Amino acid sequence: MKKRYLVPNDFMADPAVHVFNGRLYIYPSHDWESGIPENDNGDHFNMKDYHVFSLDDVMDGEVADHGVVLDTKDIPWAGRQLWDCDVACKDGKYYMYFPLKDKNDIFRIGVAVSDKPEGPFIPEANPVKGSYSMDPAIFEENGEYYMYFGGLWGGQLQRYRNNKALECAVLPEGDELALCPKIAKLSDDMMEFAEEPRDVVILDKEGKPLTAGDTERRFFEASWLHKYNGRYYFSYSTGDTHLLCYATGDNPYGPFVFQGVIMTPVVGWTTHHSIAEFKGKWYLFHHDSVLSGGRTWLRSLKVCELQYNPDGTIQTIPGTDE
Repeated sequence: MKKRYLVPNDFMADPAVHVFNGRLYIYPSHDWESGIPENDNGDHFNMKDYHVFSLDDVMDGEVADHGVVLDTKDIPWAGRQLWDCDVACKDGKYYMYFPLKDKNDIFRIGVAVSDKPEGPFIPEANPVKGSYSMDPAIFEENGEYYMYFGGLWGGQLQRYRNNKALECAVLPEGDELALCPKIAKLSDDMMEFAEEPRDVVILDKEGKPLTAGDTERRFFEASWLHKYNGRYYFSYSTGDTHLLCYATGDNPYGPFVFQGVIMTPVVGWTTHHSIAEFKGKWYLFHHDSVLSGGRTWLRSLKVCELQYNPDGTIQTIPGTDE
C-alpha cells in the first residue's frame, strides 16, 4: 500500500483534515522537544504553535505550508501545550477549536477565528465555557455543528464525571465501564456549547458498553466522525494498545457499535488520525515516528488511501511498511 509523508522536513502530528473551496487543508499539532523526560502525561510535548498545510493532490501534489497561524503567546489564557485542533467553516468564517492547558495546567478548549481556511486565526479571550479535556473534532450536518472531545491520562478526562471536576481523578479498571468520549452541539455563533456534553457510548455487537479492561477496543483519545453511505463512523485511538478503531451508528450522538481496527500500531507510541474524502477517494491521515528514529514525541504526518468492503466495513491498514 502506498503511503506518503506529507511534511518530511518538520515534525507535525494529529492531523485534522477538511476540504474547503475545493482544496484539502491539514490542521496538525506541531512537535517540539520540551527537554522534559517522556512520561504518560505528555509533558515531553512542547507544542507551542500551529501551522496549516494545503494541497490539491493527496498522494503526489505539492504541499503548501501557510506558516504559523496561531501561537500560545497570542492566547490570553495560555499556559502550555497546544495539542491537536480542528477547524469548521460557517457563513464564510473559519473556526479553529484547540485544546490548551491554562495557567493552572488544566486543559480547556479554545476558539480562534479567521476569514480564510489557511488562517491566521485570532483567538478569543477565554476558553469555551464548560470545556475540559482535549482532542476536539467537529462534525457538521444540515447546518448543525457537533464537537467530539476527550482523552485519558494526559488528556485529563479521568478528572471529570457528569461534566464536573472531581476532587481526585478516577480511572475505571477491569469490568468497570470504560470512560466515554464526549459530544456537544455548538451554539449558532460557534463560540459555546449549546447543550451539556453527553457521553458517546461504544457498544459491543451484543449491545453491551465496552469495559475499561477491554483495552484493544475501548476509547482512549482521538475522536473523529465521518459519514459513508448513510452511516456514521466514529473512529478513535485505543491509546496504550496503539490501535485505530471504529464503530458505527445511525446518528451523530450514537450509540456506536464496535466494528474493528482501521490501522494496526505504527512506529511511535501515539496514534491519532482523521478520515476525509477528496476527489472521489477516501484517505486516512495519521502520523508515525519513523523519521525521528522512533522517538515518540517527534512525529511526522502521513497519508494513505482508505478502502471499504462492499458491506461498509473498513479494510484494516498495516501501521508499518514492513
